[in-house]
Amino acid sequence: MQAGIPSATVLRISAAAATAFLLALAVGRQTAAVAADAPAGPGTADAAAQTVVLKAAHLFDSTSNTLRSDAVVIVRGDRIVSVGSAQIPVGARVIDLGEATLLPGFIDAHTHITMQYEQNYYRGVYNDLMRFPAEQAQYAALYARRTLEAGFTTIRNVGADDFVDVGLRNAINAGVTEGPHILTAVHTIGSTGGHCDRSPFPPEHVKPIGPIEGVCNGPEECREAVRQQMKFGADVIKICASGGVLSESDPVDVPQLTPGELTAIVSEAHRWRRKVAAHAHGDIAARQAIEAGVDSIEHGSFLTESTLKLMKAKGVYLVPTRIAVYWVNKEADTYPPQIAAKARAAWAAHGEMFKAALRIGVPIAFGTDAGVYPHGMNAMEFGLMTDLGMSPAAALEAGTRGSAKLLGVDADVGTLEAGKIADVVAVPGNALQNIRATEHPVLVMHLGHVLLQAAGTCTGAGCTLIASH
Repeated sequence: MQAGIPSATVLRISAAAATAFLLALAVGRQTAAVAADAPAGPGTADAAAQTVVLKAAHLFDSTSNTLRSDAVVIVRGDRIVSVGSAQIPVGARVIDLGEATLLPGFIDAHTHITMQYEQNYYRGVYNDLMRFPAEQAQYAALYARRTLEAGFTTIRNVGADDFVDVGLRNAINAGVTEGPHILTAVHTIGSTGGHCDRSPFPPEHVKPIGPIEGVCNGPEECREAVRQQMKFGADVIKICASGGVLSESDPVDVPQLTPGELTAIVSEAHRWRRKVAAHAHGDIAARQAIEAGVDSIEHGSFLTESTLKLMKAKGVYLVPTRIAVYWVNKEADTYPPQIAAKARAAWAAHGEMFKAALRIGVPIAFGTDAGVYPHGMNAMEFGLMTDLGMSPAAALEAGTRGSAKLLGVDADVGTLEAGKIADVVAVPGNALQNIRATEHPVLVMHLGHVLLQAAGTCTGAGCTLIASH
């Protein structure tokens, strides 16, 4: 029997959200048919038949913290064939990047790919209310392309509305549009009035939301919220354990889920083999989430050394999102006063927290909170982390192998090794000497397909310039 959508379920969703969901579901079910009609892309037989050789003066493969010299990466189809100084196959397309560094495709473990910061806060609120999901999906596709062109070939999306993230992920997987590989959380999960809830609009004008949109109260309702997100395609579960900066009605550091609610969420997610990312600026909230078994703490502005040591002991990752804290503090005057005050408080504490995490040895994954700042600037995070004492090699490892481990995709991506997916980025010069070179990629390859290539970096048989940036 083919599963239908009960009318009672439809009635609990706005008409716009229902439309977006049906579109996402249609894309997921019709992948084969759409792919057959789509233009030739990285997953087609034509791409699979081609051998591409990437050459550069330097290579950081993320299996160690050192550079290799005079590197050659051979790619066939969507997989890496060899890394090192192997003989170049006859007839291969050769891309000689000269004085550049080859790296694994970057991984951002904390994005909001369907939305973006507006300098005019109130215009942003208006757009959030007035855009149709199908309209917002067009923006999301644009943000995905910008992210990919910035060298980020895999992302974890940790919260979106109206199932736009699910539709985008499915469309990318079907070859309908270009973007990074996406693991997505669908809606974030949190309490009524908390950071994951809607702004405090008058309920007569904007209907309050519930478990299907991630808002829950009590262990069993929170368990239901987890199941709802997984039902609609969540690859990961994202929760709001503490207050946040950009929400208007809550203190930034207070716990917003009870220990019982946290246990219900984490146990249900792990039972379904989904990892749990916990937004937590506050120390008590983060500690409660860690004790409940979450896999990562996002932001962590006010974490104490005691909590950081607990994270190290349990192997819980810190995803610091330094650029988001930096950006919101920089733009604080554009926000309402209550948000601006929280932005400044988080900025004042975050740097010392990060230095303590480095000193203690907490595992760190690269995440930026993309969408809080304009998409495509993700690589600024590398430089901001090294400004606080992280070595360039450790920053690169966090943005490749470290994030891949956190996301559970390290068997396929995160390092440059034979057999892994051909996600490769090249940046000018020596990346360990100038970490901010990561902000200016000269080549981006995703699934063996060259999506961006700077002028003057192409030689050899069959070599053609893809794009000039």
